[in-house]
Amino acid sequence: MEKIKSLDELITLKNKFWPLVQVRESTGTEDDLSKFIDDPHKIHVCCCGGTGCHSSESEVIVQLFQSELESRGLADQIKVIASGCFGFCEQGPIVKVFPDNVFYTRVSVKDVKEIIDSHLIHGEVVERLLFEDPSSQKKLKADLPFYSLQERIALRNCGFIAPEDIRECIAVDGYQALGKILNAYSPEQVIDTLKRSGLRGRGGGGFPTGVKWELTRKSQSDQKYIICNADEGDPGAFMDRSILEGDPHSVLEAMAIAGYTIGASKGYVYIRAEYPLAIKRLQIAIGQARECGLLGEDILGSGFSFDIELKYGAGAFVCGEETALIHSIEGKRGEPTVKPPFPAVSGLWGKPTSVNNVETFANIPPIILKGADWFAGIGTEKSKGTKVFALAGKVNNVGLVEVPMGTTLREILYHIGGGIKNHKEFKAAQTGGPSGGCIPAQYLDIPIDYESLSSIGSMMGSGGLIVMDEDNCMVNIAKFFLEFTVDESCGRCTACRIGTKRLHEILTKITEGKGTLEDLDKLEHLATIIKDTALCGLGQSAPNPVLSTLKYFRDEYIAHVVDKKCPAGACTHLLQYEITDDCSGCTLCARNCPQQCITGSPRSKHVIDQQRCIKCGICFSNCRFNAVIKK
Repeated sequence: MEKIKSLDELITLKNKFWPLVQVRESTGTEDDLSKFIDDPHKIHVCCCGGTGCHSSESEVIVQLFQSELESRGLADQIKVIASGCFGFCEQGPIVKVFPDNVFYTRVSVKDVKEIIDSHLIHGEVVERLLFEDPSSQKKLKADLPFYSLQERIALRNCGFIAPEDIRECIAVDGYQALGKILNAYSPEQVIDTLKRSGLRGRGGGGFPTGVKWELTRKSQSDQKYIICNADEGDPGAFMDRSILEGDPHSVLEAMAIAGYTIGASKGYVYIRAEYPLAIKRLQIAIGQARECGLLGEDILGSGFSFDIELKYGAGAFVCGEETALIHSIEGKRGEPTVKPPFPAVSGLWGKPTSVNNVETFANIPPIILKGADWFAGIGTEKSKGTKVFALAGKVNNVGLVEVPMGTTLREILYHIGGGIKNHKEFKAAQTGGPSGGCIPAQYLDIPIDYESLSSIGSMMGSGGLIVMDEDNCMVNIAKFFLEFTVDESCGRCTACRIGTKRLHEILTKITEGKGTLEDLDKLEHLATIIKDTALCGLGQSAPNPVLSTLKYFRDEYIAHVVDKKCPAGACTHLLQYEITDDCSGCTLCARNCPQQCITGSPRSKHVIDQQRCIKCGICFSNCRFNAVIKK
């Protein structure tokens, strides 16, 4: 493509490229189909191209679709698109056929020819690949319950456009917001729009984005910087990665808008090297944007210049904290520093710097195009807009969801998430990653927003939401997150470096049946001290899993230290496997025991030697008669 020199040219290209995606906007009705006369491809086949589906051979599925259609002479009628993540990861790989609006789930390589033969050629839907709604047990072609409560703003283009084709981005309003502000907005007007929208940082802190940009703009300097924090380190979190894989241009556009607003000419995307697909698509997007004149010198003939560079992180969790991230870009050890001064005053190389995360940036173009009032009309009084969550753990519909702020935890888990796996009882949900708190069942109807979560000892965080059931031990969960924090602590401050290690030692002692009631008091006291004295937000929030589980699941702690039992049967040191009278003497447990500690004759009850048992659970999982129990 040639360089785009003005907003008028950009609008002309939007109209020119619209047929590339027009079929995907169809409702499938005959009236709607008449609109697609401009597109030679009457059918579009979108295949999920996110990392999760890549691991299930979605790349091969795309290639097979293309080669099969070419060999049959159908490539000029049927278009195959490798899109970003659809969000419904539990059912991936996903294939969606337009304009029929048919949603196929768990598609494998062997299903491609059947979809082509049955659906694409003869118009007969492949019923076995449709999603089956557990509540009605009906096969659904579209309108899946998973999406019914969602409102996709940050994820608006993920699963819809081809992320490696800037033409499709432009067709769906890509870079229109940048053109709009360069043509008609002063930096102060951009800031006012964001402040009125109520957009808050989606990286965890929840600081008002407009205020942050205003502070950075007011700082005097010959050079300023924009940084996109794509160092997503929370266990189970994949929100930012999916946005970058599915819609990288939206983030680049927003960074350019931020650069214009604060007076910066340079931006950096700090992304961990563990995200190769997101990096690849960012590299392609940056190259395309430069070629089109949407990054670089004199963007859209406005006189404004802005460019973006990628910086790779090595996977240090602490580099999600903005000052540690800045040090890493500078080539220094990724350690946080005391604030103030804040990065808005003295950031990268001592210059004013605005650091925002991926999801925050992804919200900005639609706010500029649709207005502050539109965005402020979504969500709650103090938490505006939507929030993306990586829904993971013991829930049926694992995936990426975007819901209006104020949606209840129950709605997310049971309506969108499809309930708890294997019909187990819900015990807790962890929000905010390893720095968040565990929300018990009594708060299932709490609205998910910044203030509500904070009021019960949890936090929004960047958007990880891990679900736990009756088989999870909450003491062990707290220990797991503390182990992560200990490993990831940068070591700069004593409170985090030593304090979290002491917390982990006490938790280990308790899960091994060696704890005392005094240890519970020590845990609470030490956790409070760390919270009050750690240097950065990561250290200050590290005790949250301990404090929240002590508050809501204290009975489990007491059972561990008084009864020397783990109620959930998860702490192996406190477990004991026994064989009941239901044993048929089939010898399966004895034959599979790695310690050979199970004895007994065929057709007679077997016995476990408790002194030699290593509590591996193989006997429990292999018994066909439920004769092995955990005590």
